[in-house]
Amino acid sequence: MADLEFFFDCSSPWTYLAFHNVQPMARELGATIRWRPILVGGVFNAVNPTVYATRSNPVPVKQAYSTKSMQDWARLAGIAINPAPTLFPVNSVKVMRGCLAAAQQQQGKLVGFARAAFEAYWRDDQDVSQDDVIRGICAQSGVDADALLSAIAQPAVKAALRANTDELIARGGFGSPTMFVAGEDMFFGNDHLPLVRASLQARLPAR
Repeated sequence: MADLEFFFDCSSPWTYLAFHNVQPMARELGATIRWRPILVGGVFNAVNPTVYATRSNPVPVKQAYSTKSMQDWARLAGIAINPAPTLFPVNSVKVMRGCLAAAQQQQGKLVGFARAAFEAYWRDDQDVSQDDVIRGICAQSGVDADALLSAIAQPAVKAALRANTDELIARGGFGSPTMFVAGEDMFFGNDHLPLVRASLQARLPAR
């Protein structure tokens, strides 16, 4: 079992931050990460539909602070985030299936593909639901675009993404990113990474 499971959808900026920040932490601690692509819309539909009401009727002062906080976190992480992409929310199903295909059929290139997908959407304001954008993500991450686009249309890849999503719901998750330490200790969100660190440190042997 991996020390840390990371359930994620590239359509979330807070997930982009956590994806970026969790990797050096894991390297420092000598922890292994199991990347678990999901479709966060499926999670919202099943257990967290209030997300949609909040988007439809935002609280202006809270929204302004959330934007500031996101930019503060991005500066701290050393990455660029556009807090208001032209298309939001975006249909991320193809890139999330692509993450699975990159892991299964492209010599373990999930991390590079996911990073390029995050950057395409949250930095470069590209519509990651489009095949031409996905081809650019593949080029950026050294993935065979024809093979990946073929794979994401296959029933097995579609089923794997649904299975990850259903598993997260069954384990009590309600959004992205959701992390589990040692298979049972659940944490949600980039801001909880200090608690993830403490949980890992309590379980990992001294290194």
